[in-house]
Amino acid sequence: MEISGIISAIIIGIIIGVLGRLVVPGRQHIGVLLTIVVGIVAALIGAAIASGLGVADTKGIDWIEWLIQIGLAAVGIAALDRSRARR
Repeated sequence: MEISGIISAIIIGIIIGVLGRLVVPGRQHIGVLLTIVVGIVAALIGAAIASGLGVADTKGIDWIEWLIQIGLAAVGIAALDRSRARR
């Protein structure tokens, strides 16, 4: 992976993390850095799932891939929030 690919993964991960955080209702007790990390992981896993389903490369915007990534980020943020709230 080239440096441009890493930078784009970080930028997309930030966007995915923020969108995933917006989907989860209420106040989350995790920081910005964890949100970014969850977003990056969700973006990578979501891209792999979309590729496996055959919806990663479409003409135009890959809406299904984005929805998968945002859903994964929301699940990850909700799980982290619940684990932090129990402490």
